[in-house]
Amino acid sequence: MDNKVLIETSARHIHLSQADLETLFGAGYTLTPKKDLSQPGQFACTERLDVVGSKKTLNGVTILGPVRSATQVELSLTDARSIGVTAPIRESGDVAGSGACRLVGPKGEIELQEGVIAAKRHIHMTPADAEAFGVENGQIVSVQVENGERSLTFGDVVVRVSDKYALAMHIDTDESNAACVTPGTMGTVVK
Repeated sequence: MDNKVLIETSARHIHLSQADLETLFGAGYTLTPKKDLSQPGQFACTERLDVVGSKKTLNGVTILGPVRSATQVELSLTDARSIGVTAPIRESGDVAGSGACRLVGPKGEIELQEGVIAAKRHIHMTPADAEAFGVENGQIVSVQVENGERSLTFGDVVVRVSDKYALAMHIDTDESNAACVTPGTMGTVVK
């Protein structure tokens, strides 16, 4: 194992609970898959929502499926600042006390009291991947990106291990732009 990992850019998106999905799109509504994502069972949807902050609105933000137990909005720090919302850096699902916004859909609106985060950079690994890399679930590592233009090392990268994952590192658009990440960019995991 050469400790290389594919780096993927995770653009702004929304995860919805079934109850919130129905408030925004109508009773009994189900998401329409548009494109499968690299993580097994995850998909981008044809449906979009507007995310409203105190300064302005992000129109047409992608929804990712399937539905989850709680609604969560993932923005870059630039997105959050531009629309006037707070987005603490958190692992997915850790939304207690996080930012608030309004979500607007074709059939309704939701005042989200918490749920807006900037996702903590992370690497998805299977248990076999973690063993090969010599890391454990929850371990913090660094990932070096060498590209000749804007090489950098991402610190504070959390390793997330599950047999439901596929090997990939996820960063947001701000981080991706800082390192000139393009499709197929690989990083080296450093413990």
